[in-house]
Amino acid sequence: MYKNVIFDFGGVVVDFNPRNFLMDRFMNKHAEEIVYDLTFGSQEWQDLDRGTITRAVANRIMLENAAHVNRTFEVQTVIEEWASMLRTKKTTVKIMRELKDAGYRLYYLTNIPVDIMDELRQRDWFPLFDGGIASCDVHLCKPEPEIYTTLMQKCNLAYDESIFVDDNKINAQAAYNLGITGILYKNPKSFLRALGACGIQLG
Repeated sequence: MYKNVIFDFGGVVVDFNPRNFLMDRFMNKHAEEIVYDLTFGSQEWQDLDRGTITRAVANRIMLENAAHVNRTFEVQTVIEEWASMLRTKKTTVKIMRELKDAGYRLYYLTNIPVDIMDELRQRDWFPLFDGGIASCDVHLCKPEPEIYTTLMQKCNLAYDESIFVDDNKINAQAAYNLGITGILYKNPKSFLRALGACGIQLG
């Protein structure tokens, strides 16, 4: 009997598709790959999620690395504009409200930098959560097993009563490996179908 639904943020509750973002701006496959590696795919980006580097330091290093390959303009564009893609997924929030109304408890488990977490905490849907863990606060990142067990212990959740929703297959699999039911988020329809398969009928 499930009681808890745990949500990833990027790609599930808010939009986050870096490759589409880069394609919209640069429309050049070669440039996109280079800029991706300098930004979203960089060590600095991982360190931001882990909460071990400040935004100012990360940006400086990314720009220094960009200068070596003549991509300063492109990386500066990403730094200035990337957060604009974090639009709330209204259909997910609607499902969250329905889950809440049906008596389920909602939690979050997300890889996220400090400044973005602070911004998301101000959104009107954030109070729907009963608790959760952000990677930047515990210096752990999915799919490391420790971040999942930290959440379960902190919020006193039973593994067999919990569902974890993520748009990253590796992260969903990591939850499953620990005994948490993992749902790979693709779109609202498949998400509702997966919840139904877990015995959760909404609407």
